[in-house]
Amino acid sequence: MNESERILVVDDEPQLTRVLRTGLKSRGYEVRVAADGLSALEVFGDWHPDLLITDLAMPNMNGLELTRRIRVVSQVPIIVLSAKDEEKTKIEALDLGADDFVTKPFGIDELLARVRASLRRAKTVARNESTLLEDGDFRIDLDAHKVSVNKREIHLTPKEFDLLSYFMRNAGKVLTHRTLLAALWGVNYVEQNEYLRVFVGNLRKKIEPDASGPRYILTEPWVGYRFNPNG
Repeated sequence: MNESERILVVDDEPQLTRVLRTGLKSRGYEVRVAADGLSALEVFGDWHPDLLITDLAMPNMNGLELTRRIRVVSQVPIIVLSAKDEEKTKIEALDLGADDFVTKPFGIDELLARVRASLRRAKTVARNESTLLEDGDFRIDLDAHKVSVNKREIHLTPKEFDLLSYFMRNAGKVLTHRTLLAALWGVNYVEQNEYLRVFVGNLRKKIEPDASGPRYILTEPWVGYRFNPNG
């Protein structure tokens, strides 16, 4: 980890921000905190963090509006913190461009793992613009439309190929049903969850190693999917 990596923590609970500041700084990150979205925007503009962690329910400007405004100007990774009863709001945050979520209460080790994964993804964006996608057990040649899993070639339909390629470009990131449907089929299909479920099921049959349960395409209940190329 690069010690210069900067993390902005946004939450109106002083006790939680103290815990997060201590835990993150102990791992070598530079940390600043803000109590609401408005303050966070000021810090963001002056400090340019590498990653943002934000609560959803806050005064003055909540995490949803903060996420929307940040996405207008930056693709910095955003992790949202949410209570269990904020399922709908959490999904909305992901649709607005948040990269991941952690449900309260959570352990600091879980959050740190999500932070590391989000920072790694941010560093591979340029590489993912290549016509060759390689990660974990997967290799996708976008030009030749060829896919191999553990060096075994897999034959996919055009739409299955597009779906797997999208998963690969966003490996480790939570992708909501609406995000996937809009990206692969268009905005007129964002309510067709069953449509997506069928294609994911077909793709799983071709790439998953056995029937004991999915290792690569993981279901985030009521939210969407997360792709783990390492299985």
